[in-house]
Amino acid sequence: MALNTTRAETAVLALLDDMASRTDNPAQARRDFARQLVATVADLIRSGTVTGTVATTGTAAAQTGTITSATIS
Repeated sequence: MALNTTRAETAVLALLDDMASRTDNPAQARRDFARQLVATVADLIRSGTVTGTVATTGTAAAQTGTITSATIS
């Protein structure tokens, strides 16, 4: 699955709207914003597809390997 930047943008805008409406406790709103923004970014990263090249050694029954290059899309 490709990175869903549209979904992330929608989530961040909703978060900003929610924070803008909070006036009773600005310090708590900033903490909530930081926590929720990090969660949104983590979800975005986890929604991506990693494609890479792996160099393997071993037998048909037991392989070991190292990723030699990768991209997230």
